[in-house]
Amino acid sequence: MVPPLALDIDGTLTTPSGRIDARVFELLPEWDAPVVFATGKAFPYPVGLAHFLGRPEFVVAENGGIAYAQGETTVLGDPTAPRAVVEAFVARGGEIGWGDGDTVNRWRETEVALSRDADEALLREVAAEAEGRVEVVDTGYAYHVKSPDVSKGRALEHVAEALGLDVDAFVAVGDSENDASTFAVAGESYAVANADTTARDAADVVLNEAYMDGTASVLATLRERDDRGE
Repeated sequence: MVPPLALDIDGTLTTPSGRIDARVFELLPEWDAPVVFATGKAFPYPVGLAHFLGRPEFVVAENGGIAYAQGETTVLGDPTAPRAVVEAFVARGGEIGWGDGDTVNRWRETEVALSRDADEALLREVAAEAEGRVEVVDTGYAYHVKSPDVSKGRALEHVAEALGLDVDAFVAVGDSENDASTFAVAGESYAVANADTTARDAADVVLNEAYMDGTASVLATLRERDDRGE
């Protein structure tokens, strides 16, 4: 049987322009094992992706702040300190950067995400004053202010337990520093070619192909192994 998957979304299931690659809709609906979407996005986004793929909604959202499987939501992150830090950042002249509406944070429950146009130096300065109660993670798409004890890897462990699986049965694919914790607990891990240094260093394999090209190559390899009975 093919293994269960833990897949990041942005930079992993997308094109270089940030769109969901059409091959997601060809390769994932019929994958014969659980697929967990593990993302920095707010909870509704990976749930929506699973829904439109016709797959069970197995989700790690907000960099591990929320885990969802078998109809149960587990909130692992506390938004109190992250929100206070961002309020202090704004009070000192910083801007969150998403413009009117801010749909990036509207449904976000456990952390705050800021545009990469935000003043990173000021943000990290304010975060440091919180004395270890928050950390800032640069995913390449946003700066996430979150609790330091929250991670995708920890949340994946919760989802695996809910599914009755060992977490090291999973194959993980990702591209960013927030995927390093997933790589640490999964049995096998791949960083796509566009991955940042932290993800590359944490992965078992760094792929030659970038974005969905890399992820598709992993899925093809896993299918071939299954066909050979390995």
